[in-house]
Amino acid sequence: MQEILLQLEQVTVKLGAQKILDNIDLTIHPGEHWAVTGQSGSGKTVLAHTLAGRHFFSGHIHTSFDAPETFHHSIVVVEQQHRFKDLTNRSDFYYQQRFNSFDAEQTATVAQELSNYITPANEAAAAQWISLLQINSLMEEPLIQLSNGENKRLQLTIALLQEPRLLVLDNPFVGLDVDGRQILHQILGKISTTGITLLLITTPDQLSPCITHVATLEKGVLMNAVPAAQYKAPEPETIALPVSSATLQSITGVADADFMTAIKMVDVTIQYEGKYILQHIDWQVNRGERWSVSGANGAGKSTLLSLITGDNPQAYANEIYLFDRRRGSGESIWDIKKKTGYVSPEMHLYFDYTATCFQAIASGLFDTIGLFRILTAEQEALVYQWISLMQLDAKTHHGLSRLSAGEQRLALLARALIKHPALLILDEPCQGLDAAHTQLFRQLVDAICAHSPTTLVYVSHYRSEIPACVDKFLHLEKGKATITA
Repeated sequence: MQEILLQLEQVTVKLGAQKILDNIDLTIHPGEHWAVTGQSGSGKTVLAHTLAGRHFFSGHIHTSFDAPETFHHSIVVVEQQHRFKDLTNRSDFYYQQRFNSFDAEQTATVAQELSNYITPANEAAAAQWISLLQINSLMEEPLIQLSNGENKRLQLTIALLQEPRLLVLDNPFVGLDVDGRQILHQILGKISTTGITLLLITTPDQLSPCITHVATLEKGVLMNAVPAAQYKAPEPETIALPVSSATLQSITGVADADFMTAIKMVDVTIQYEGKYILQHIDWQVNRGERWSVSGANGAGKSTLLSLITGDNPQAYANEIYLFDRRRGSGESIWDIKKKTGYVSPEMHLYFDYTATCFQAIASGLFDTIGLFRILTAEQEALVYQWISLMQLDAKTHHGLSRLSAGEQRLALLARALIKHPALLILDEPCQGLDAAHTQLFRQLVDAICAHSPTTLVYVSHYRSEIPACVDKFLHLEKGKATITA
């Protein structure tokens, strides 16, 4: 009989009254490396956290490497997002901190973070992992200023220093550019040869070559588990906009569009400690234009957007105009945010997870991280319309922490759209969404732009995610811009 590394028998997990995993049976043998796919909300992340001992479950989990009571100590999960603490042991960061030099100084460096996991016993192995994952050049970088690709490599290094028998990676390719994804595929291939078993939660189009088997979850049920050579990716589901054109127009009309130029940058240059992030950027976005902003991880996209959203203090040292008015001429950050709808991976990371889905969406009406006001009947009805549009009806009063990453992103997208913003800035908006909801969101953005003079700035590493309405392009490379308009 073939040896078993890990076996799940009739594993069921409930969160509150909701059944998330339903009688899961899965067997992993030594030498196998698995991928788990499924739509947003299918239970993939809950499965990962259950293996790591974070959820109570019924049924049985057996392993060859430890007792049933302690096996989870040998299973490490690499999360989609890296949450860390600063030098005062606080983890309640806010988005603007990454652009403030003082706050960066209060954040641990990569070397300081790794020192928590390196011991005399694993020092030699640590040196090998640090070299393999290309961490040496990052040692003095503050954690808060790492790019997505750098952050992912650091997460992997920390996980490997814990000497896992099973390494679970939750959507590891999310937020990585083309080169970053290719590098990660290569790294996973090397890890797979070291005796560590890999389990990837990923999409059908991001199966690493080292994966030997694929399992599919659907609404908490394991639908199939087959060798990778036999796996056939499902046809993407098509989701039509669940409202009429007239209804959509009534809830997405643009307010406060009394300007001609949404964004104007004149010879904008940003640097930190002598390192240039943006160099001599000249860019103008007129009212009603739809732009794509692209570039590799670390090219300067987040810094560029931070100058627009009012989150970067270096905006005052440059010639930047927002809504026909120069920054620093007396406007407040709230004057900017009132006209701007914004969502990004960083906002997702730093958002208040104690808020319910309803509260998170409603907070967009007031540009706050949390709901601190009583809604009018009209505002409440508008929130419910957006909840329905994003197909989150069943999660209306669930805390964000109980939603899947994809459902959380849908809620934050609704938050960005609910106040009819004149300027819509969408930074990797489909990150964490399955193919069907990505297609739904592209339809929604195209419909909004068709019905209103919304000005759009859209950032994505995936050309296929960019809405059809986009016809102007800015590409960043090492902080320099190439514009096609």
